[in-house]
Amino acid sequence: MTAAPSDVRLPRTAVVADPDAGRLAANAQALRNAGYTVLEATDDPGLAGLLAAVEPSVIVADASLSSVRSKAPVLVMVDLDNPKEIAAANPPGVHDCITKPPAPKELVHRASALIDQVRRRSASRQEAEGLREQLREVSAAVRATNDPQEIANHVVSGFGRTFKADHVVLATFEDHRVPVIRAAWHRRGLAALPPEALPGEDTARATADALWAGTETLSADGTETGSLAYDKPVSAIAGAASTLAVPIGEGNSSLGIIWIAAMDRTRTWSSAELGLIQHVAGNAAYGLIQSHLISSQQQVVKQLRELDKAKTDFLATVNHELRTPLTSIMAYLDMIQESTEHPVSREVHQMLDIVVRNTERLRTLIEDMLSVSRGGLDTLEMHLAPVRLGRTLDLVAAALRPLATLQNVTIDVEPVPEDPEILADEVQLQQVFTNLVSNAIKFTPSGGRIAVGSESHATPDGSKWATVRISDTGIGISSDEINHVFTRFYRASNAMNGAIPGTGLGLAISKDIVDRHGGRIDVDSTLGTGTTVTVSLPLGTDRALAN
Repeated sequence: MTAAPSDVRLPRTAVVADPDAGRLAANAQALRNAGYTVLEATDDPGLAGLLAAVEPSVIVADASLSSVRSKAPVLVMVDLDNPKEIAAANPPGVHDCITKPPAPKELVHRASALIDQVRRRSASRQEAEGLREQLREVSAAVRATNDPQEIANHVVSGFGRTFKADHVVLATFEDHRVPVIRAAWHRRGLAALPPEALPGEDTARATADALWAGTETLSADGTETGSLAYDKPVSAIAGAASTLAVPIGEGNSSLGIIWIAAMDRTRTWSSAELGLIQHVAGNAAYGLIQSHLISSQQQVVKQLRELDKAKTDFLATVNHELRTPLTSIMAYLDMIQESTEHPVSREVHQMLDIVVRNTERLRTLIEDMLSVSRGGLDTLEMHLAPVRLGRTLDLVAAALRPLATLQNVTIDVEPVPEDPEILADEVQLQQVFTNLVSNAIKFTPSGGRIAVGSESHATPDGSKWATVRISDTGIGISSDEINHVFTRFYRASNAMNGAIPGTGLGLAISKDIVDRHGGRIDVDSTLGTGTTVTVSLPLGTDRALAN
């Protein structure tokens, strides 16, 4: 079987439109002799009817009939001596002009050239769309990972496969915005490039900086010095017939460079290809910067968790070591105070009272630290039962009045007309109010006053709440520090400067407990004037159980 010749053309159809019957017949015959299928029209309605029925390869139309609407290219016949006709010969789409009457060979040549031009443009558009689709997949893969090395690998392999390159190399420079990485891809059947085949780091950085400053991509011809659109040499990959250098950058400086090389052939890059490459390189730069930030943040979080665990382990160990001797001390103090065989004097009994109070204070601090070492109060079981709020406040005030007396501070508990009953863990609730009143005592100077009051009220949504306010005339807290008072181990600057003892745990633990009861706790303070802490707790049994 004989092979078909390589220059065989696809069947072509031409629509010829001309009001001049003689010229119409001559032009139609010339195209038929060249192998065209020809359809003829003498006026606009006839031309419109043909175009509605067929999609020709080319339209050859007199200037008077050239106002056509078709995807096919239009070869317009014009009279060069008629300026109006020349000006009107501008149909939409791809077109060309030829003088009339055209020579038969010239007509066939111009019509065929116009068809070939359209075909090449169509093929170019299809190729560009194919490249765009492949590079969309590369960009999607880059966005789908936070691993810098994976991002670089996706870019080099994507560029290599899309542009049928022999070698693609991506390298980043020493920079705080991105990690230093290197990724390489090579066509199957080729060996990887040796390190010495690539330009040195200083040369690569200088090239990338210059390219990034000019927002360019440069192509070298493989002679180590050839370049386009750049007045300095562009180093190429050793042994490559052509090399494309693409900068990776952000802001005013480059971050790295991508080399795309063909070893045995030169390569001309279209503007569409270069635009797509720069677009993907921009996505890669953004991805590398974001991944580096995320990686750094993850590392910081990991270190913070390790520090937090070390702190928790330390607190647990210290608590264990402190609780054992403290239990023994408290037991012996009770025995001494309750002994009837060898009663102590009044003066000694007063001193023992002070020791007992300070021992109890130390025990409370240890319990607070133990709560933190357990990871907070979330793991502790709550024993809910009806609790009279007024009675609880009276018990707390009575227990802390000796400490207040030593500080020359007065505690006033306002009488409650109706003592509201709430569903709560009484022990934990006493801990909350003990912490709050103890804080008020510590931060209130001699001669100061602490007021403890409570009330119940209903909100517009129908829910009922009990509110406790503990106000003091102490040193207060500055407005820029008040948002931090519930942070564990946080202590206000005036407390630190005044050497006021404390661990910075009382308010944090109190907030944990109140939150678990479905309530809220707020602090309002004026530096140098005093502080008011407000605790709101739900009164409804169903609401408390739900919380």
